[in-house]
Amino acid sequence: MATDIPFSPSEYQRRLALVRQSMASHHLDVLIVTDPSNQAWLTGYDGWSFYVHQAVIVQLEADPIWWGRQQDTAGAKRTVWMSHDNIQGYPDYYVQSTEHHPMTHLAEQLLSLNVAATNVGVEMENYYYSAKAHACLCSALPNTTIHDATALVNHCRTIKSSEEIVFMRRAAAISEHMMHVAIEMAEPGLRKNDLVAHIQKAAIEGVNNHWGDYAAIVPLTPSGEDASAPHLTWNGEPMKADEATFFELSGCYRRYHAPLCRTVFLGTPPSDMQNAASALSDAIDAGLQAAVAGNRACDIANALHDELRKSGIERSNRCGYPVGLSYPPDWGERTISLRDIDHTELKPGMTFHFMPALWMDDWGLETTETILIEPAGPASTLCNMERKLFVKP
Repeated sequence: MATDIPFSPSEYQRRLALVRQSMASHHLDVLIVTDPSNQAWLTGYDGWSFYVHQAVIVQLEADPIWWGRQQDTAGAKRTVWMSHDNIQGYPDYYVQSTEHHPMTHLAEQLLSLNVAATNVGVEMENYYYSAKAHACLCSALPNTTIHDATALVNHCRTIKSSEEIVFMRRAAAISEHMMHVAIEMAEPGLRKNDLVAHIQKAAIEGVNNHWGDYAAIVPLTPSGEDASAPHLTWNGEPMKADEATFFELSGCYRRYHAPLCRTVFLGTPPSDMQNAASALSDAIDAGLQAAVAGNRACDIANALHDELRKSGIERSNRCGYPVGLSYPPDWGERTISLRDIDHTELKPGMTFHFMPALWMDDWGLETTETILIEPAGPASTLCNMERKLFVKP
């Protein structure tokens, strides 16, 4: 058994109990978990091996089994809480082969557990579970009923434990450190890649002896007209006067994230951008006041958008999503959305990236917070940084 497990044994048992309860409600005997975030949440497994097929096998009673490439079983032994008997590897000739597929090996493991002729759930809408994988698994298990169990584990993750909140607060402190570096260093003539190099250094340095991990999304740092697009990264061009740059960043501590976005303008910002920044700040305050346990996800979105309309700003896309433990390519948990059609009840311990960015025709403005739904009163923000358009004349 590994010695550097991130959480207490009782925390992993809590998680496993939630998943088994959900499995039972969906009449599943076995769950095949291929999402690396879900694998880590259930077992502690942490390695950059998700480019090959791997999974956690969850049954209704026995301890989970980590299954993956044979050479990665060493990493499993170093990171999972289960015994080494619960770690299984497949030979290397299965890796990226056109003749052998790892899912046939996984099917053999299920047969050896005498659970193949049962109801098995798989995460079909998942970056890491391919159409080929599904076809091979179904073919190798003709007597098994395979169900779509997409997001079953993800939904179990929405309410964070006190142990998880500690990690997210550490990530938030790193996010603040990164953002201070970004804003303080931004100036005309500084190449964007050089600025991002300092941001990444701050991310890995960490804060207060809490080291920084790699984030699930790289820094998003577009300037000028590029900032009218939400997901552009950086280039080697120098920053320019009379342009805004937004920084969409997240610190990461042991795979837990706390995204934070702020915008800096080099020079004197135009009045429409200043007015939008002020309106956005008021709208975020309104959204936070609506982010109360017992309210719904849509209440946050409606409060935000109603306030923005007072300034003539129409915004149609969602304004947030759950965050916590994640691997690339996304730090979101892919469950709840903060938008007007999502009526999910807000509960204490839920954490969201409240992300009401504005992308206009020729500029963009991002001011966001990672928020925690509290037992009483409005949501709190995990980061502590002024919400405004930062101006550097």
